[in-house]
Amino acid sequence: MAPERDFLEIERQDVSYRPVAERIKDFAAVDLPLSDTQIRDQAARCMNCGTPFCHASPTGCPLGNLVPEFNEHVYHGRWKEAADILLQTNCFPEFTGRICPAPCEGACVLGLVRPAVNICKIELAVAEEGFRSGHLAARPPQTRRNHSVAVVGSGPAGLAAAHVLNHTGVAVTVYEKDVKPGGLLRYGIPDFKLDKGVVDRRIELMRREGVVFECRVDVGEDVSYGYLRHHFDAVVLATGAGVPRDIVVPGRHLDGIHFAMDFLAQQNRVVAGEVPEGAAPVAAAAATAGTPHAGPASGPHERITAAGKTVVVIGGGDTGSDCIGTAWRQGSRDVIQLEILPEPPASRAECTPWPQWPLMRRDSSSHKEGGSRRWGVDTIWFSGEGGRVRRVHCVEVEWVADEAGGPQRPRAVPGSEFTLEADLVLIATGFVGPGRTAIVDELGLEKDERGFLCRDAECMSSRSGIFVAGDMQRGPSLVVHAIADGMRTAREVMAYLGEGG
Repeated sequence: MAPERDFLEIERQDVSYRPVAERIKDFAAVDLPLSDTQIRDQAARCMNCGTPFCHASPTGCPLGNLVPEFNEHVYHGRWKEAADILLQTNCFPEFTGRICPAPCEGACVLGLVRPAVNICKIELAVAEEGFRSGHLAARPPQTRRNHSVAVVGSGPAGLAAAHVLNHTGVAVTVYEKDVKPGGLLRYGIPDFKLDKGVVDRRIELMRREGVVFECRVDVGEDVSYGYLRHHFDAVVLATGAGVPRDIVVPGRHLDGIHFAMDFLAQQNRVVAGEVPEGAAPVAAAAATAGTPHAGPASGPHERITAAGKTVVVIGGGDTGSDCIGTAWRQGSRDVIQLEILPEPPASRAECTPWPQWPLMRRDSSSHKEGGSRRWGVDTIWFSGEGGRVRRVHCVEVEWVADEAGGPQRPRAVPGSEFTLEADLVLIATGFVGPGRTAIVDELGLEKDERGFLCRDAECMSSRSGIFVAGDMQRGPSLVVHAIADGMRTAREVMAYLGEGG
């Protein structure tokens, strides 16, 4: 074990970033990883708690990562042993180590009195050392079962389900309607946060382990359910939640108003070379395929660029933050982000006591690149000239308790109206549904009142043999939740296949 007082004497060290003036000129990763020595010191801060809340769901890690155990091995330089423990619970630590907001750290016991252990970056270091050393390499199953499963969708949930099923010896084919596999990981997250070489490396490893990827295939259109039923013993649906929440206000039809995911996915395609710089993509963004857009201004075929423009991003979450970083890299003149919620406190709010995920203000690397943020603001209408947006009209809001005792709701502050100039508006207000999936329509699978697919305790839909994983059932959530649910669904599929023979 590390010395008993290291958690008191060693300070938390976070990653640093490339200089702003340098990083906004490209889409390469912004952060500078910690050295092995620094990672060892950070692992030494782990208290090896008797009750480690960091890996206790629902407040800690959804995957149940055995954090104190792998921290102990990292401290002693036993990287292989650390990787063995991490891979027991997390099949894609190279993803979560980069883009997970780390609920484990919010539940860290040390966080009660000092900054929490930097679990996320320790996890990333273990994964990357595993790839460098060859420990994290392709390991095809030694034997194959007489079962096959089709996975529809190659985002984090679909990939996780495919990974687990393949490692049990099941023959797995992943169907993806886009050009390349990865889903949200490839098309929804900017390269400066998740380099697509990391995604390609994992896809190639899965291919070498025996997973088959069939891209540009829309299941239900290009491949019928009859075909799947004939060739596979089970089907896992994992197509995500890609329908964006719209803003229904006057002027929404104006050109220059777009959903955030259309903007982000197009830029990812440009970086990947799927479309030339300056050309309009020929295919819709994977994450918003089937989305009922509000008007011609939202069409995914239009080339969306922030170059030389004043950009207003509506929505204060991670997607909005990604829009800010992308806008600066495209050469925007200015960026303003609007959030309807009030500004969170600088440290953990009293309404989210430990070990809950703390409500507090978080500034991403993109926020640190410039622009401004306004909190407690609602958009009431858009105006422009010549059919294009030029202004966003807003009002400040206060959050008041419902008279019936329900949740707080925003109420406009009289006389607080103001106007922002805008040449490009990006709507990043979340997602409200899974979008159209032909096989779901064909089979009439049961949905809940929100439009997400229903499933039972065994992760099975209303049709026997068809399982549902990730955001398609849960609703929009974190990548780590999608991975955890994909792994759980795979285990339920295995139980079903065992019962079937």
